[in-house]
Amino acid sequence: MSDHADTGGRPAGLPEPPYYAVVFTSTRTAQALADGPDGYARTAERLSRLVREVPGFLGEDSAHTPGGLAVTVAYFRDLAGIEQWRDHPAHLVAKRRGRERWYERYAIHIARVEHSHAFFRGAA
Repeated sequence: MSDHADTGGRPAGLPEPPYYAVVFTSTRTAQALADGPDGYARTAERLSRLVREVPGFLGEDSAHTPGGLAVTVAYFRDLAGIEQWRDHPAHLVAKRRGRERWYERYAIHIARVEHSHAFFRGAA
């Protein structure tokens, strides 16, 4: 089971570094934006649930623009968790479908987080 807690739309609450961030930036196709219930959005929701089962998964943040630009950052305790997610069968199917139908382009960056801090309005 993961260390992830649902953040309710807030940036992911994360432990003290070090940990890893996988940054996925993409530009979606018009087809991805218009896909029906079995398309892009449903697949993204399913993958978001499945990744929570990967040991070492810590959380994720995601943002999308109406024009198709998306940025998702997934946080992992270690590289082993990243590798397990990379090779997950459902993720492999979604990656293939993404290249075939949903993405004009994408980039993946993996970084080790050495420092982080956060601000929350109203926090004491």
